[in-house]
Amino acid sequence: MRVKSILLMLMTTFIFAAVTANTPALAQSHPQFIKLARMVKGALYLPDNGPAPRIGILLMHEDSNFLVHIACTEFSKRGYAVLCINGRSDNNEALDTWNNLPQDAVLGMRYLRDTLKLSKVLLFAHSGGGPLLSYYEAAAEDGASVCNGSSKLLPCTDKDVNGLVKADGMIFFDAHPGTAINLLRSLDPSIVREDDPKSVNAALDPFSEANGYNPKGMSHYSDAFKKTYFKAQADRMNRLIADAVKKRDMIRAGTYKYPDDDAFIIPRTNARLMDLDSSIGVTTLKPRKLIKNDGTIVSQIIQSVKKPNLRLKKHNESFDDSKMLTVMSFLGARAIRATDSMDDYDITSNNNSTESNLQHIHVPILMMAAGGHYFLRDDEKMIDAAVSPDKDYAVVEGAAHGVVPCKPCEATPGQYGNSVKNAFDYMKAWIDKRY
Repeated sequence: MRVKSILLMLMTTFIFAAVTANTPALAQSHPQFIKLARMVKGALYLPDNGPAPRIGILLMHEDSNFLVHIACTEFSKRGYAVLCINGRSDNNEALDTWNNLPQDAVLGMRYLRDTLKLSKVLLFAHSGGGPLLSYYEAAAEDGASVCNGSSKLLPCTDKDVNGLVKADGMIFFDAHPGTAINLLRSLDPSIVREDDPKSVNAALDPFSEANGYNPKGMSHYSDAFKKTYFKAQADRMNRLIADAVKKRDMIRAGTYKYPDDDAFIIPRTNARLMDLDSSIGVTTLKPRKLIKNDGTIVSQIIQSVKKPNLRLKKHNESFDDSKMLTVMSFLGARAIRATDSMDDYDITSNNNSTESNLQHIHVPILMMAAGGHYFLRDDEKMIDAAVSPDKDYAVVEGAAHGVVPCKPCEATPGQYGNSVKNAFDYMKAWIDKRY
């Protein structure tokens, strides 16, 4: 577990204790702790007043703490029962071997369906909840055929997806295309040797000013550099996969030094060019709905207002921001075969692929993106690939990845101050129209 994961766990424990205190000033934030299994826990949020909810909403992330997610209170104060879940791998990426997580999520679905007797239950998929809950729903609808087979780096078993309860609809907010795709795009391809993070090929160094890096503002990389860089990221990912697959096969054959798993540490994993150069992947291809800060909705080509991450270089060089995984958690959730990190990766090689999962989901889908982050093009691509006959896509102007206003993106204070209200009001209108 990384140092900052430990700090995050302590911080969220403190916050959870604070919101569960009997404090009148905090409306819709008196959750009931729900123990669903030994390693699966939830926080149930109910409206403070008004009629009893008839619609439930489930939140879960692959390894982040969602017990105090902003959606827990925002949905509950709009009249819904909200169950926010942490699964077996919360705050620890190394425990996330992926295929077993649907069995954690279904415990929450059964609680909302069977214990609370709610007539409709929706899934809310934010960030890494996108690939997770889309995987859950795809398997709930189509069974193990969506997640096993020879193309998978770590196939599921029937046991992994037996008994899953279908949702009535899905809402995505700034969902990413997959944890594996995220890692693919974040790999620093300039590393020459995995055991020596300082062994760098200068021609591929994303933090070299000679290659287009700007340590004080927006970077600008040439098309030739980007093309070479994206291929080199895929090449590094494929080398990591080859190493992990070799170890996996030895483990299965009983010839490895451990019978079950091994540490798999990946240095320099904070080198995403989208975080540095605004020309990469942050503009919709078609006119789309933009929810303006004043609540009006316009249709236009939308470009993210995000600013470059000037701390990325420091994170990329540090040990604490390396990926502390295992062979199985890498193959299960963070490995994907590719030839280009932006546009040519095999979404069928990993079950952690939102785009692939959406091709098996038929319930109504709302896809929303944050206008102050870098997933709006990915989300556009995913909603276009979705097979659901009832699907919608909208971008919230100036929202950061966490729904809150992107304050560094503002030209004037409060320019995007309504992002939370606008996002959840739109979601409520979408839900109430259908259910």
